[in-house]
Amino acid sequence: MKYKHKFFYLCKIPLSAEGPKDVEIIDRAEKTDEFPELFDEYEELRSHAFNDDKLYSIIRADDILELLRTGTREEAEKKAFENAQQEIITNLQHKVMQDEDKEAKAILKEVHDVEA
Repeated sequence: MKYKHKFFYLCKIPLSAEGPKDVEIIDRAEKTDEFPELFDEYEELRSHAFNDDKLYSIIRADDILELLRTGTREEAEKKAFENAQQEIITNLQHKVMQDEDKEAKAILKEVHDVEA
């Protein structure tokens, strides 16, 4: 078995992301004792998406944020995009239903092959 060093990555995935290349690595923690600071940054960045009851609401998110542990930057981008896809689709569908957002509808159809 080959040991592979892993890092904590804080990733931002825009709602318009078409693939892992669109994922932005905001920050990285190399050591476990750096994780609490990274987690605080994660919570701060997602704070706008909490409702009045302090519950996270994906439909309020401007971007999807992922906090994950993996080996390389490329692995982090791929995994973050894969993890965020369903949340992106849910957010865009809500924008279409609530606001009749034409841009969200186009992204759903062209990127995710989902009719809204």
